[in-house]
Amino acid sequence: MHRLGFIAVMIIALSLMTGCVSGSESSGNEEASCDMKLMINDVSVAVEWENNQSVNALREILPLTVNMHRYGGFEQVGEPGRSLPRSDTSITTNAGDIVLYSGNQLVIFYGSNTWAYTRLGKITDRTASQLRDMLSNSDAVLTLSAD
Repeated sequence: MHRLGFIAVMIIALSLMTGCVSGSESSGNEEASCDMKLMINDVSVAVEWENNQSVNALREILPLTVNMHRYGGFEQVGEPGRSLPRSDTSITTNAGDIVLYSGNQLVIFYGSNTWAYTRLGKITDRTASQLRDMLSNSDAVLTLSAD
């Protein structure tokens, strides 16, 4: 009986440390409900985070502030300060997509592009127009923290 209690406590503790409620982590394609908070220029945005090694590694370096800069007229790009694991595939992004480029660049899209990226998440509470207004006029500061 004591052994089952210990195992239950360990499972709960590990769940709290990882910060995600996930399905099958082995596929790396499912979304997870992660307790990471994203702010863009002090504005909180809701994100559905992917369940993959890149997001797990990103969570390990929280809190994180990234100075972003506009690039190409459709994205903001910034360095997280270290390389993260990547599993790049050719994808077409849309406004709100958050990806990892080359393992060492965080990218938030307010437009669209096709390239090889690792998906990190998707902003879910802003329209494409709202994201364009938020991200296209000046460089941004991205802040990630544990929620």
